[in-house]
Amino acid sequence: MSTTRLDLTGLKCPLPALKTRKALQSLQRGERLEVCCTDPLAVIDIPHLVRQTGDRVDVVERSEQRILFLIEKVKDGTE
Repeated sequence: MSTTRLDLTGLKCPLPALKTRKALQSLQRGERLEVCCTDPLAVIDIPHLVRQTGDRVDVVERSEQRILFLIEKVKDGTE
């Protein structure tokens, strides 16, 4: 399974969600997107975006320095 990494550290809302949406559009079914960011609002925005697109957040890791999401692209916005 292919994983694309997206480093969005330092970006503020709404840029992490917008850039994540754009990156998801370029993925094929079954591919993964690893998103690293520092904006505290991303904990709300990115999972909400993923629900809207029909994809799946497999892992969310949060520390004081960063937030890490592992998102799997699924078929045609459905699960």
